[in-house]
Amino acid sequence: MANVARFNTLDTALDELMRGFFVRPMTYEPAAAPAQLRVDVSENESGYAVRAEIPGVRKEDINVAIDGNQVEISAEVKNEKEVKEGEKVLRSERYFGKVYRAFALGQDIDEAQTQARYTDGILELKLAKKATSAAKRITIQ
Repeated sequence: MANVARFNTLDTALDELMRGFFVRPMTYEPAAAPAQLRVDVSENESGYAVRAEIPGVRKEDINVAIDGNQVEISAEVKNEKEVKEGEKVLRSERYFGKVYRAFALGQDIDEAQTQARYTDGILELKLAKKATSAAKRITIQ
């Protein structure tokens, strides 16, 4: 009889464990992915137009670098906490930190004619194409 009682106790314990496992709601919240700059690029015969979403950033915290046909955009989203005394943060989903995006265009950029404007979280770049020199034919003497 003693053996029966042990198995019964073990069965009850396993039953309660499994019941608790499936009855409790399981929640999974993935870690917030770092923000990625979303960029639209269009081209016409004279140059390129780039529009990048960078919300929550001051224009002083945005850097644009151009090297040949390479364009690099980086910015830092700073955390400016507005928690008052006696309050506690229950959820924070906004991204704070550095964001970066680099891409190549089909033709070199004329840095002297580049224009940049930042309004309402959108960075707009107007990138003029560098004038290509026509191939020069050389006569052999």
